[in-house]
Amino acid sequence: MHTAGHARVTTPLTAAMVRGALDLERTERGVLPHRLPAWARAQYTDPQLAMAESQPSGVRLVFRTSATTVELDVLATKRAYVGVPPRPDGLYELLVDGEPTARASVADGNVLTIDMAAGTMDQRPGRIGTLSFTGLPDREKDVEIWLPHNETAELVALRTDAPVRPAPDSGRHVWLHHGSSISHGSDAESPTTTWPALAARLGGVELINLGLGGSALLDPFTARTLRDTPADFISLKLGINVVNADLMRLRAFTPAVHGFLDTIREGHPTTPLLVVSPILCPIHEDTPGPSAPDPETFGTSRPRFMAMGDPAERAAGKLTLNVIRDELARIVAQRSADDPALHYLDGRELYGAADAAESPLPDALHPDAATHRRMGERFAALAFHGEGPFAPTR
Repeated sequence: MHTAGHARVTTPLTAAMVRGALDLERTERGVLPHRLPAWARAQYTDPQLAMAESQPSGVRLVFRTSATTVELDVLATKRAYVGVPPRPDGLYELLVDGEPTARASVADGNVLTIDMAAGTMDQRPGRIGTLSFTGLPDREKDVEIWLPHNETAELVALRTDAPVRPAPDSGRHVWLHHGSSISHGSDAESPTTTWPALAARLGGVELINLGLGGSALLDPFTARTLRDTPADFISLKLGINVVNADLMRLRAFTPAVHGFLDTIREGHPTTPLLVVSPILCPIHEDTPGPSAPDPETFGTSRPRFMAMGDPAERAAGKLTLNVIRDELARIVAQRSADDPALHYLDGRELYGAADAAESPLPDALHPDAATHRRMGERFAALAFHGEGPFAPTR
């Protein structure tokens, strides 16, 4: 057990202690968790994707120790948007035997300044910061430190006042999820209260979150990553980013979805696979993209987005959320005749018209913290319990 005045123990940060990441990049200072493997990152080096996949949504350090004090040195990379009020520092959450116990942030770090109007990014280097968690129970326990869902975190050093070892395998099923910035956790309160993290906790499963802000775009390298990642359940929340980016027409979307599913099935031929269509987003229900900042609101405390397309363009194959929902439902119905482990969920069951009337999307695209909680609870009930596709009795 812990002894008062015990010297600090520095423990190497290894893959055995990191869950939810698919790659650990060795850096000059320590390790940088990635949610896409190096080979996938090399196939598209766009700064937006690099930022999204290196933000460790769902990634956590997990270890067993009797330590009462835990210190973690990190080099954070924070985002600042031109014309937008400053963002709060990312939260690191500490859990003891699965229970949330403490939160902390670091003020120091690199700063990535993003000008959405100009489409530019500029990074200014910063200093390493230290997180300190004290007063932990003086007994053997499992400790988790959930890294920020919205801030890149290069892990530099872990110090404790008692030895640390990797925690034993939980034995829980692994849920692999892919989606957009909403799945990534945009505007959630904290890393354990993104809707996928909440749903995983309620479902009693281990989460690997491949929610990639702005990058749920049916990329083949993402499909191959999902194919090659061991999982007991897989879900795909598809559609909103394809509209946001005005990326493709219906002619390209349909075969792209089939190809995405084909690739995943190469590695997971019988794994329960749930396709989830977009939640309600009024600006894009019947109006195509792209999405763009509303110039009248940026620089205010409530910046918003707007749809730039023309509803009449649907006739030429431009995509809206209603078009995408209909097509995803049709594709799943067609394929499930030969693939009984393939399922469909209308995203409006997670957030629909009644929810939008009660809790509108603050920026017209992303749910707030309370809506993340509601979506997590609903997804857990629909997927992990009752007749859900991931339910134990199914």
